[in-house]
Amino acid sequence: MVEIKYVGDALWDRIGNAVENVRDRLNRVTGALNHAGVPYAVVGGNAVQHWVSQVDESVVRNTRDVDIILNRHELPLAIAALEPAGFLFRAAAGDSMFLDGPNAKARDAVHVIFAGEKVRAEYTEPVPQIDQYALMGEARTLKLEALVCMKLTSNRRKDQVHILDMISIGMIDESWLELYSPVLRERLQQLLNDPEG
Repeated sequence: MVEIKYVGDALWDRIGNAVENVRDRLNRVTGALNHAGVPYAVVGGNAVQHWVSQVDESVVRNTRDVDIILNRHELPLAIAALEPAGFLFRAAAGDSMFLDGPNAKARDAVHVIFAGEKVRAEYTEPVPQIDQYALMGEARTLKLEALVCMKLTSNRRKDQVHILDMISIGMIDESWLELYSPVLRERLQQLLNDPEG
């Protein structure tokens, strides 16, 4: 049983701090990579926030971490750019990440996936290339079609929820089916057929 320790303003402060910590981490990472001229793209929940907020900010969901795509051959450049900003590179069990300091937890890390490679062997699609991107302020993210492709490829519950959110505000409809491979098209069709989940 979890003990209730925080209520009122203290509770809201903790919630606000959690959101601000992710935003700060995102800004420090993208700022350092921009300054060093290292190509990247922000993906995951932060990228979804960017795109969804363009249409309806009430659908924006918070996210607990930062996910980026890098070119594998440029990883040494990214490490050199991010270490002075306090990030420590770690690779373990097939996961690559930048920890936000020596005492950071993996759940608070900047998670790295590599352009043009499959995240998992069983995935039907590789991670998109990052030569074409959209800007979210000063940060780079994938164009929406490529981000949705990643979400359909991963097809975890949180990915499905992100796509359902986009469907709910009219960002994605039947016309998107022709953009994707048969496997991804079927997954998207299922979500379009059952938008309430």
